[in-house]
Amino acid sequence: MSGTLTGLRAMRERLRAALRRGLVAVLDVGSSKTTCFILGVDAERLARAQAQGARHDAYGALRIVGPGLTQTHGVKLGEVVDMEAVCRTIRQALEIAEKAAGERVDQVIVALSGARPLSGAAHGAALLEGLEVNRRDIARALAAARIGRDEGRELLHAQPVNFALDGVTGLADPRGMTGSRLAADLHVMTVASGPLRNLAHCVRRCDLELAGVVAAPYAAGLSSLVEDEQKLGAACIDMGAGATGISVFLRGHLIHADSARIGGDHITLDIANGLSMPSAAAERIKTLHGGAVATGQDDRELIEAPQLGGSGPGERRRISRAALIGVIRPRLEETLETVRDRLRAAGFEHLPGRRIVLTGGAAQLPGLEEAAQRILGRRTRVGRPMRVAGLPQNASGPAFATAVGLCLYAAGPQDELWDFETPLAVSGRGRAARAVRWFRENW
Repeated sequence: MSGTLTGLRAMRERLRAALRRGLVAVLDVGSSKTTCFILGVDAERLARAQAQGARHDAYGALRIVGPGLTQTHGVKLGEVVDMEAVCRTIRQALEIAEKAAGERVDQVIVALSGARPLSGAAHGAALLEGLEVNRRDIARALAAARIGRDEGRELLHAQPVNFALDGVTGLADPRGMTGSRLAADLHVMTVASGPLRNLAHCVRRCDLELAGVVAAPYAAGLSSLVEDEQKLGAACIDMGAGATGISVFLRGHLIHADSARIGGDHITLDIANGLSMPSAAAERIKTLHGGAVATGQDDRELIEAPQLGGSGPGERRRISRAALIGVIRPRLEETLETVRDRLRAAGFEHLPGRRIVLTGGAAQLPGLEEAAQRILGRRTRVGRPMRVAGLPQNASGPAFATAVGLCLYAAGPQDELWDFETPLAVSGRGRAARAVRWFRENW
């Protein structure tokens, strides 16, 4: 574990150095597209905003100066399956972004999709060395947290989500307060080692240094949930091409994350198989004519569709939109039912807000909001990512929620365990729903 913390601390230092220099890149390698944004940073404005704890002012210190977008090759279900193809994809997106920015970058924050994230909770406590809480006291309380890590898994996030001083809980930052005993609660996320290491290896082969790795569901939630939703309790469902990410926020903190290995590509494959057409045509027809809910007009709306294996114009045919929706709907309902079951297992129904925000490329299907509200049994909306200066119009939709979230993370990364120098004591094992359950019982 100490080696893991050393590596994570090194990434954090590289991020701070890149922000001071005024240039850093973010990279989202999805199953269908790869997005690279080069960020120009007003270092002085960012430092002032961070010192004052003004999150939105910190966001204003960033500007996208180089957008890069390309089709992904070599990724399936959000994970690397062909390293050479992924390296070529990253280089292409980076080259486009660097050309637009007129700058070269060597530090990048990447999003990790898939990788089977598991959430847990940890608790630590320490007696104060003096009368007032200082940073060293916080470090000692965090160091007392008992965190376990199963074989084949890596620590990705370990964030303090609550402090208690002499039994008074709900403290966001106890520094300067007086007392005798400080306790800390952390949300801990681990991921499968293989997908994380493969992605990191691809990034390094492209002559880039990692300045951070962020769980994709976490990044999508940062950009798609408004501040009140993050405080009162909400879930962000990031419906990507290869995987559907789930993140739950409360009191401004990520308290649970999950990922289901099902996404928009599965719908495309169903269309290709069910209606006997090439995959490229199925993706185009899904995007232009797809929907989640049928209407009385769909039987009369005909769509020109190629026949699988056909080549001549005489071999084209017409299908009704009702037939198309009839293929899309079962897979979409399966995805939403999987999300419902995952949220239920995490204890989401016990949170006060319980609002659900849908984002990601697959969230753009017409009628999805209605279908989701029926299956999930909660108020839902389709969320667009928060605006960042310089964000191109064609990258402002739900499909870019993760990439925009990485930009927001760069401006104001939340404290992690490795931001504190005291070594971590290791033992015990966190359980997936423990963080949500703790909040239910104590807040």
